[in-house]
Amino acid sequence: MRAGLIAAVLLLAASGTAQAKDPPVSFSEDIHPILQIRCQSCHQPGGDGYEKSGFDVRTYEGIMKGTTFGPMVVPGDPTTSNLLMLMDGKVKGLQMPHGKRKLSTCDRDLIRSWIKAGAKNN
Repeated sequence: MRAGLIAAVLLLAASGTAQAKDPPVSFSEDIHPILQIRCQSCHQPGGDGYEKSGFDVRTYEGIMKGTTFGPMVVPGDPTTSNLLMLMDGKVKGLQMPHGKRKLSTCDRDLIRSWIKAGAKNN
């Protein structure tokens, strides 16, 4: 009986360590597609959001450049990243995407995780 209990404990411990970690959030596979679908129509040259702010979401470099008002992404710090503040509706009178349905909690959390992990171009 005791040997069976020890074996069960060892099996549980082994299965807990064998579980794979979640893969890192990828800019090219996870983040950029969200921004292309939900933001790019306004935030590219000729779009209203681009004309008002200079924010271009077509490339990683454009996103990291930010706007004429300052950076949108602070790598490692999602709480001070303007991109999330706007998406989360924490800027008085301004919610992004403007005039459209808010991004899902899952999409915003994915962007939050990417920023927290350093907002890498991966």
